Amino acid sequence: MTRPIQPRQIEAFRALMLTGRTTRAAEALHITQPAVSRLVRDLQESLGLVLFQKQGNRLVPTREALALYAEVERSYVGLERIARSARELGERRAGTLRIAAMPALSNGVLPRFTGEFLRERESLDVALFGLVSLTVLDWVVSDQCELGFAAAPIEHPAVRVERMPAARYVAVLPPGHRLAARRVLRPHDLAAEPFVAIGPTTPSTYRVADVFSAAGITRRIRVETPLSAIACALVASGVGVSIVDPFTASEYEAQGVVARRFEPALEFQVAALYPATRTLSPIARDFVDGFARHIERFRKRFRPAA
Repeated sequence: MTRPIQPRQIEAFRALMLTGRTTRAAEALHITQPAVSRLVRDLQESLGLVLFQKQGNRLVPTREALALYAEVERSYVGLERIARSARELGERRAGTLRIAAMPALSNGVLPRFTGEFLRERESLDVALFGLVSLTVLDWVVSDQCELGFAAAPIEHPAVRVERMPAARYVAVLPPGHRLAARRVLRPHDLAAEPFVAIGPTTPSTYRVADVFSAAGITRRIRVETPLSAIACALVASGVGVSIVDPFTASEYEAQGVVARRFEPALEFQVAALYPATRTLSPIARDFVDGFARHIERFRKRFRPAA
């Protein structure tokens, strides 16, 4: 149970946010530096939140502190509203979360999960951006987003990489295709089919090419595109067949595209990215863990029968 927030604690917190230093905050409030530190420490204990992190000689506000400060500045109706906002932060139902994700996720599966995530968090604000994986990395590195989802493998010294559950690539066929009756498709099944290939900007390009090459199959590539969504749209129009990630394939099944398990297995690996210099916020941690559970169904759907 949280202890009541004292007005002086909020004053000390606001002064520290405005000045950036306990010495200056103390001067502004006409109290001693230890008194400011004690008031802020008591506020953190009352709320059960970490509001500042020490980096060298500086105190850097956390995302919870920024969200709480915004509420303090907007609110002139007393401590009750501020306390409610802080309680929601402590319960991981409030704040802001900026997320960048690769198109295979941002075109459907991630927005739907985000909608579910927000239903229990009415005070949470989310910004969601669809970007290619290298741009996702850039936005996380430059701190434009707290969280990113990109195709693995991906590495950078400024980010932490957390691999999500892998899901299998699938074969996609036009509506009514002669191969739709089969549960599993292999390279030789697609040998005579016009093929829609994912372009050379993605890691999957070479893996798919290697699988067909190992089987002694030369694909009849009719169209090449950098995005799996475009490939599925082309398949839906009857141009040919393709191998794509299961997330995009599931979006286009509603448009008649047929998705089938492909052998040999090719895993589609997604990684969650976040800045290496900053602790992942509790709300972002909940998002990553929840999304990992959400995509497990794609693993199960195209997994071989026991």
